[in-house]
Amino acid sequence: MNTEQPRLIQPPPRRGLVARLRTYFLTGIVVTAPIGITAWLMWLVVDLFDRAVVPLIPDAYNPSEILGTTVPGVGIIIAFILVTLIGAFVTNVAGRFLVRFGDRLVSRVPVVRTVYGVLKQIFDAVLAQSANAFREVVLIEYPRRGIWVIGFVTSSTRGEVQRVMEEEMVNVFLPTTPNPTSGFLLFLPRKDCIPLDMSVEEGVKLVISGGIVSPPDTTAGERRPAPEAERSEAKAERKEA
Repeated sequence: MNTEQPRLIQPPPRRGLVARLRTYFLTGIVVTAPIGITAWLMWLVVDLFDRAVVPLIPDAYNPSEILGTTVPGVGIIIAFILVTLIGAFVTNVAGRFLVRFGDRLVSRVPVVRTVYGVLKQIFDAVLAQSANAFREVVLIEYPRRGIWVIGFVTSSTRGEVQRVMEEEMVNVFLPTTPNPTSGFLLFLPRKDCIPLDMSVEEGVKLVISGGIVSPPDTTAGERRPAPEAERSEAKAERKEA
């Protein structure tokens, strides 16, 4: 006859009031912080444009003066319209002539021409060729073998750098964490870069979060060979041939 008493299932210990309040507070931060910081940054941009542009508008055409109350966002709307009109103007013959004339004038100023030239090249590369620039996320070995980092291919290497190299090279921007606007420019052989399926936005999130926010793997189960393995296979095939 079994005389053992049945074991009673102990209910989980109840969390104290302080622990529950701490959980609620941290959950509230996770929910409200991204929204609050985004709204704050947007307000800073709107306020910056309003303080810079609105004082230049005559009172007769100023919406704030007409309505008798401050209208936020007027500055950024005026700036958008003005930039659009400038873009439309420089696309015709007279506009292109004035732009070339201005470039020649700026090129004669020693310090200004350097800053202007660098900024113009950057904006031309990022905006005019945005369809081919900064659109591929790759995995590379840096700063030594066995350590892998996220990089962004900006373009194929051209000019003297590619001429002195035997292999096909690419320009890779290596961002820093948590500020992806700073980093390093690397010239790497194309075969040493492992392309990833994640988008540029997902790669930037991964860098900014320090690896906390990882994008989902859309090709789970498929394992790509590392560049070193590819080089070893190529050497073995050449020996067999």
